[in-house]
Amino acid sequence: MDYTLVLTAALGALDDDSVKVVASAARVSPHWLSPGTACEFRVADPAIVTQARNALGKAPVDANVVATARRRKRLLIADMDSTIIGCECIDEIADFAGVKPQIAAITERAMRGDVPFEGALRERVALLRGLPESVLDRVYRERITLNDGARILVRTMAEKGAVTALVSGGFTFFTSRIAKDVGFATHQANELVIENAKLAGTVREPILGRDAKRDALLRLARENNIDLADTIAIGDGANDLGMLGEAGLGLAYRAKPVVAAAAHARFDHSDLSAALYLQGFRETDLVLD
Repeated sequence: MDYTLVLTAALGALDDDSVKVVASAARVSPHWLSPGTACEFRVADPAIVTQARNALGKAPVDANVVATARRRKRLLIADMDSTIIGCECIDEIADFAGVKPQIAAITERAMRGDVPFEGALRERVALLRGLPESVLDRVYRERITLNDGARILVRTMAEKGAVTALVSGGFTFFTSRIAKDVGFATHQANELVIENAKLAGTVREPILGRDAKRDALLRLARENNIDLADTIAIGDGANDLGMLGEAGLGLAYRAKPVVAAAAHARFDHSDLSAALYLQGFRETDLVLD
């Protein structure tokens, strides 16, 4: 099988020295996809990625290897919190309730995979009981920012005919708005129970967690007649592991160690648009904001 080693970095951060050291290790010449940001090497052995990462050392460059065949994906499914957006929504809601440290600590354990997601979500939401519903809008307006490259990734893939879906263990209040803002075709998440314009401290059952994300990938692929080899999933936490493992390309984005270790590819430095370079897109193919 033929493989492609891809180097990506933040915009303009891929310097000649980094490329040269990997070219020497791989013993092949680079092909640039975006000057200063992404290049690729055709390789025979996927294990070359370890040599590339070792050669790069502490350089802020991501090295990943993908199968050259069926590189362009027809279905994109992505996590929301700390993946498409730069925060955990529930932690920001908790700040308005004065319980952010307690809730953030539970969130961190759940994302590392130290505690079951469903129980952790129930425990956190219970601490928000009585908070005015209006706080949700304040969190959306004041606390949420998109991660770099999110719109470019989603809109480029959509323009090329891919199915795009935002899936989250968070809340529909946010996924509905973020999906529209970024350009996702569909979204799914948990629904907060509201009573008398206040958070009731519960979510509607069943809770959508790790299995629901995996099932969403499988369902969307089946409904759209897409082979799993032609799918890409992106996430950062332990509840993303199911969909990352099932996808043709599972990408860990600024992820917890357990997720980065299990994923097919990982980004520690690149923005989300670099997922397009893994698929062989060139800079001129990108749909810019």
